[in-house]
Amino acid sequence: MDLKFNNSRKYISITVPSKTQAMSPHIKSIDDIVVLGINLSRFNKLTQFFICVAGVFVFYLIYGYLQELIFSLEGFKPYGWYLTLVQFAFYSIFGLIELQLIQDKRRRIPGKTYMIIAFLTVGTMGLSNTSLGYLNYPTQVIFKCCKLIPVMLGGVFIQGKRYNVVDVSAALCMSLGLIWFTLADSTVAPNFNLTGVMLISLALCADAVIGNVQEKAMKLHNASNSEMVLYSYSIGFVYILLGLTCTSGLGPAVTFCSKNPVRTYGYAFLFSLTGYFGISFVLALIKIFGALLAVTVTTGRKAMTIVLSFMFFAKPFTFQYVWSGLLVVLGIFLNVYSKNIDKIRLPSVYDLINKAMEVRKSRTLAQTV
Repeated sequence: MDLKFNNSRKYISITVPSKTQAMSPHIKSIDDIVVLGINLSRFNKLTQFFICVAGVFVFYLIYGYLQELIFSLEGFKPYGWYLTLVQFAFYSIFGLIELQLIQDKRRRIPGKTYMIIAFLTVGTMGLSNTSLGYLNYPTQVIFKCCKLIPVMLGGVFIQGKRYNVVDVSAALCMSLGLIWFTLADSTVAPNFNLTGVMLISLALCADAVIGNVQEKAMKLHNASNSEMVLYSYSIGFVYILLGLTCTSGLGPAVTFCSKNPVRTYGYAFLFSLTGYFGISFVLALIKIFGALLAVTVTTGRKAMTIVLSFMFFAKPFTFQYVWSGLLVVLGIFLNVYSKNIDKIRLPSVYDLINKAMEVRKSRTLAQTV
């Protein structure tokens, strides 16, 4: 807003900036949500949901297949951090290209926030990729699926959210199913390693926090998906590059990959491309529907990834996988049901406790009378 004073005529001219001009990052304007050229703002909520879910499933299923295919290359398992470095480099390039295609190229989220998000992203993806050197793929995916409860806890402590009975029941069903799946995997094909478990557990903690931080930052500053991807992954690239350089892990990884360029860099490019497309739909889900529903959708995708992993890569099988998988599907259904049927408002755990206390008091008074 510009104020102009003129002493001769004694008037004040007030100029209001247009929508295309710079606004305070704390002012929430209604911008179009565009993902890969698709303007989701033109569709209703249900259509937006199905488009995002379809994008997440299609691209991340290919992503998971390529990830396991890369680590099936003999001798590649120690270079999970280098794969993450290459992945972050491709993500930064893709984000820069997409950012050039939109009109508003301003960075809205503060740099300090991006440094935190980048650190969490490095922890999530770097530790997850590295854990594949110690764990088999289904076990790694099962551990990653367990982030639903940490995300709910993060929503409570970071954003002050409250979840109803169905959300809590969904988290319990999914967690019990995943624990059962893990026990079945350890019985049929024990391939557990304490280092791998620690790595994927740390990745799980970072992943549980990052969804809530991204949601809060994107809604507060009204940032675009391409901006979030570009800055978080480019800063993360610098983090990993410094780490590999300090630990002398960069040279051996470059030497190994140069001997197998197609099966390393070629697959890594397709792996990064499908992952970038997938993360664009995940960020759209977070921005429109929130972190909990986004995690629920990605957890369902992980369950499908496990099925495809058994189909395309030889592994032992037991029907305990099926029952535990059905329990996970039940949890996903309960959570999606809770988030999409707004007309049916279910009480929270706090409300049920208060109601039970009131019933008890009324019974006590009735007995006294």
